[in-house]
Amino acid sequence: MSDTLTTGPHLLERLQWRYATKQFDSSKKIPADVWSSLETSLVLTPSSFGLQPWRFYIVTDDATKQKLLPVTWNQRQVVDCSHHVIFAAKKTVTVDDVDRLIDATVSTRGLPKGALDPYRGMMVGFVNNPGLDAVAWASKQAYIALGQFMASCALLGVDACPMEGIVHNKYDQILGIEADGYAAVVAASAGYRSATDKYATMAKIRYPASEIIKHVTA
Repeated sequence: MSDTLTTGPHLLERLQWRYATKQFDSSKKIPADVWSSLETSLVLTPSSFGLQPWRFYIVTDDATKQKLLPVTWNQRQVVDCSHHVIFAAKKTVTVDDVDRLIDATVSTRGLPKGALDPYRGMMVGFVNNPGLDAVAWASKQAYIALGQFMASCALLGVDACPMEGIVHNKYDQILGIEADGYAAVVAASAGYRSATDKYATMAKIRYPASEIIKHVTA
């Protein structure tokens, strides 16, 4: 609790600092140790049931970035950033995915065999539901990862720009996402803002908390 006085203001300062970066300084690259932490933040993202129905594709080479430019609505962030991240959703979810998670949990936590049978049964019922739209469900999980990534970038002083303006099927083809059994959902460019990006100093437009937050009581 003693850290509250410093961490609260620091968090808000970093969130005020971040913005959807329009211009990256292409000469500045994210240091390896900082990027490693950002990748770990992706790995640590929570997901429904803990099933982690995603894959994150990282693009850093110029040749691939140039291929992506025309299928990213020619947004320059994709070529000028340090790292371009594609958040992809698993196209199918099966009992095998459930058992993989159960086995990993039992092994990691030293649980007796069968200890998670009730939980497994609940998950099996979910994945076997004929009405399940696996891609839609997994896409929602991918957006959780996007949020965690953007917040982590802000805390580490890295600029980022979320990008829904991508031609999804072209991304799938260029990066081999479709062949892996996944589908591109959204992307985010990360790096360091250009000194000439006018949007960096513009005031944020946010509606008052009183309009968008409601405290519910009994």
